[in-house]
Amino acid sequence: MAQPLSLLLVVAEEQIRGSVAQLLRSQIGWAVTAVANSTEAIVQLKSKAFELVISEIEIGNIDGWRLARLLRSNVLQSAASTPFILLSSTYCERITETTARAYGIDLVLPLDQYQKLPEYLQQYAEHPINQQKKPEILLVEDDPDIAELARRILQPFYKITLASTGFEAVELYKPDTFTLVLLDVMLPGMTGQQVLRHIMEIQQSQSVVVMTAHAGVELAEEMLLQGAADFISKPFRADQLRKVMEVAAQREDFMVSNQQFGHKVQALASSESRYKALSMTHQRVLDHVSTVVMELDNRGQIQFANKAWSRFAGAAGLNFPMSHYLAEQDKLLWQQQLNFLFSGRKSHWRHELQLFDYQGELHWVIADLTLLSGEGKAGLTVTLENIDERKKAEQELKHLALHDTLTGLYNRYFFDQELNRLAASARNNQEQHALLYLDLDHFKVINDSQGHSQGDAILREVASLLSAGLGKDDVLCRVGGDEFALLLTHCELSSAEQRAQRLCASLQQGHYRIADRVYKISCSIGLSKIDGSASEAQQYLQQADIALYVAKRKGRNLVHCYTDDDQDSGELQLSLQWSHQLQEAIVNDQITLHFQPIVKVSNGEVGYFEALVRLQLEDRLVYPGEFIPALERAEDINLLDHQVISKAIAMMHQHSELHKVAINLSAQAFSDARLLPLIKQKLEQYQVDATRIIFELTESASLSNIQATRLMIESLTQLGCEFSIDDFGTGFSTFSYLKQLPAHSIKIDGSFVREMDVDQIDYALVKSIAEIARVLNRKSVAEFVENERILDLLKELGVDYAQGYHISKPMDIDNLKKYILETTT
Repeated sequence: MAQPLSLLLVVAEEQIRGSVAQLLRSQIGWAVTAVANSTEAIVQLKSKAFELVISEIEIGNIDGWRLARLLRSNVLQSAASTPFILLSSTYCERITETTARAYGIDLVLPLDQYQKLPEYLQQYAEHPINQQKKPEILLVEDDPDIAELARRILQPFYKITLASTGFEAVELYKPDTFTLVLLDVMLPGMTGQQVLRHIMEIQQSQSVVVMTAHAGVELAEEMLLQGAADFISKPFRADQLRKVMEVAAQREDFMVSNQQFGHKVQALASSESRYKALSMTHQRVLDHVSTVVMELDNRGQIQFANKAWSRFAGAAGLNFPMSHYLAEQDKLLWQQQLNFLFSGRKSHWRHELQLFDYQGELHWVIADLTLLSGEGKAGLTVTLENIDERKKAEQELKHLALHDTLTGLYNRYFFDQELNRLAASARNNQEQHALLYLDLDHFKVINDSQGHSQGDAILREVASLLSAGLGKDDVLCRVGGDEFALLLTHCELSSAEQRAQRLCASLQQGHYRIADRVYKISCSIGLSKIDGSASEAQQYLQQADIALYVAKRKGRNLVHCYTDDDQDSGELQLSLQWSHQLQEAIVNDQITLHFQPIVKVSNGEVGYFEALVRLQLEDRLVYPGEFIPALERAEDINLLDHQVISKAIAMMHQHSELHKVAINLSAQAFSDARLLPLIKQKLEQYQVDATRIIFELTESASLSNIQATRLMIESLTQLGCEFSIDDFGTGFSTFSYLKQLPAHSIKIDGSFVREMDVDQIDYALVKSIAEIARVLNRKSVAEFVENERILDLLKELGVDYAQGYHISKPMDIDNLKKYILETTT
């Protein structure tokens, strides 16, 4: 395997030296010896022969130029002809080339173009570098003797190309080929003046020396005016010719160098102009941004700052260190971080701080500090971004997270936190506190009848009244629609009861004027003591909740303290439990609907389906009989109405099999002002035709408020919905009211239908109801059809529709689809 060529590299700057050496080793595989100065270079050159030397100019006592001359002197181990490449940080092509010729340098490269070295060295591996070529002269002379004389005189210094006629000269001349042209004026065929004119047209900067036997001033002036650089008379001496040619060559070097310098000066001026414009642009940007940009020295003194800082700190903003503007609590942290940065333990720090402006007002900023190092100095660039608005927004969000937007009181989230805190302090420190749970009596009537805006205004008035007598440690929260909770710290039960009685009296005595109306409000309060006995804080809330319902059951406008032997606690506990479970079921989407087919008695076709609600709790289905009575006692049945309607309409949109559905409404539905808008909104949202829905209401509920029932039926009918009276026949007064209720159908109570095949009285009742329905042009529906015999009897009596386990049990939507598929194929 061939040995790699050896190369001496002389570069002063360590990083550049390493980069160049690595480049040469990795790309072309040379054996590189890298040194930092001329002293080390001479030691290497004396001890070893190198195939190539690369050096920059500034390398110590002997610069790169003189190192090349020393190499050419043939006193070192390396041959005098060893190629020498010079790297120059300042570079003007023509001067460099001229100087390189004088010092025997083969190639000069700008230092910032050292990446081109592998390309040149690859060429050297194939063809040795030899850029010490002599300047070329085009000698144009028709006299062979004079031409030979000139050739002998100039050949040691120049490469000569001979032309004996003007035509031959014109043919040989190419731009940038010849350093000099030595031109005889008197030529056969084409004169020297014509040749000169031709050359000047091609390259006006070409140096041309004219030879003439006529030394008249007129001819010399004419030739110079045409572009000649100099002239010499024939005959001439050798020293005369050499001197004239040397001067002409120097003129050529000067002219080219001057032009190159002109270009560089122009480029530098243009670059400086662009830099100034860019600098001014950057300064304008810095001056117009709202973010403060500054530079600090290692003492924290401000060295530079944009106008945003002077707008913040005033005209004297540069006269003080940054610590002067810091809030007191931030000064120690600031100094610690400066020490970390300047010691090199970190290079960047970002933190929220408070600064005083020139008016003495505090502002929040994000300070971003980055360490700067170089030229033996250390400093910091700093940006300060004002975050007052963000901090204000954060405070507002924090306030919103803990406060009720309507009343400004603390909200349920904050109440739960405080209740947990007081429960823990009672348990750990044997302290006693109290919880008052307050509910406005009959507020729902005002809210539904007068509208939510009136109701909201009253709630704000009540909140203001309740807040008026608060102690500094008391915590008042709005925890529900018209429910408030008051936590009394370090308060005995007797004192808490007195406070509760005063609150009841204050509310009852108040007159709440909203717009042009005056309202009277009372409240019921449930009271529980927080004494550390409960395992969980929520147990105290449950106790207060039970006590509240006891107070409401006893007549309202009362205070009741919870006791373990509360007579009503069992029933109310169950009601509250179901109320809470319903709310959780709604949130967690645990309410599900099953559908029972209602068929035409005449042919068995499915006429429509009844939607029946179920709760999916702990992997079991809970049926309405378990939870609806409790919800009615807790006055939460409207929640269920809303959820069932929303879910049923959504499922009708999703499942085309539900072509028509009957939905049950509770007795409270007709006093719920929100129900009708909800139905309209859901029909529009899911694009369900109102004619596909039948609303059912029990007979007893219908008669509880005949006027409200009629208005609701009329409103639903105007939408396109149908209406049916459920459990018809349980109250005989219904017969007299039936004409007043615009129902489309009546559903015969199942207690009559179930045994009509064995009980003549039940049979007679079903027959009578069916006949009345026909007379009033109402459809009749029989429920609880449990055998074929009953179905046959219903057909005989002309009952229109039937439902019951004999036909089909209620099913979830998946099983319902299977049922439809089986019964229609």
